[in-house]
Amino acid sequence: MVGKLKLPMGVENFVEMRTGEFYYVDKTGLIKTLLENPAKVNLFTRPRRFGKTLNMSMLKYFFEAGSDIMPFKTDTIFDGLEISREKELCEKYMGKFPVISITLKGATGENFEDAKVMLRRTIGKEAMRFRFLMESDRIDDTERNQYKALIGTDKTGTFTMSDDLLKDSLLMLSQFLKKHYGNGTVMLIDEYDVPLDKAYQAGYYDSMVEFIRILFGNAFK
Repeated sequence: MVGKLKLPMGVENFVEMRTGEFYYVDKTGLIKTLLENPAKVNLFTRPRRFGKTLNMSMLKYFFEAGSDIMPFKTDTIFDGLEISREKELCEKYMGKFPVISITLKGATGENFEDAKVMLRRTIGKEAMRFRFLMESDRIDDTERNQYKALIGTDKTGTFTMSDDLLKDSLLMLSQFLKKHYGNGTVMLIDEYDVPLDKAYQAGYYDSMVEFIRILFGNAFK
């Protein structure tokens, strides 16, 4: 039947959902709830397949600033949805913030060293989205060199940031983005518990807990 929408099996990207003629249950009211009940950190705990990743993607595309990052107008993908009726909130918050968005689903390994390699890859790839920072006149040369270290790779394409730099990576990247945009950075972390679960199974739980505590603690504080 012409015009029939598709079932979004496995679709977790909000833009794909909104532009691919899929059925979508409007959950954009979550944005208003978060904005009217501000907190430094929000934790979403729901069963598997509940839609957490899709909601994280929704938040990313609502808040993220920069036409140099997104090839479409933010407001168009929210047309007709609940949040679009909140004109003041949209005017104040939509497309106004730098956003760091990572999933730790793949940040695992059979041992602690392998897991750190995957963490470097996850954070390094996200940092590479913001390569305009290399040309930004709002960060100084020292910060520019630090950013280069975040995205540095060897001949095999493996990210080379040190353990100490990895621990500070989210904090540093968020600070650089804040200076470039002149606004605070929104940080979205999906599947945060996966590295811990794998570490528990593989016998390096204590090491991973300490490492994640420092990584997140530095960033969120």
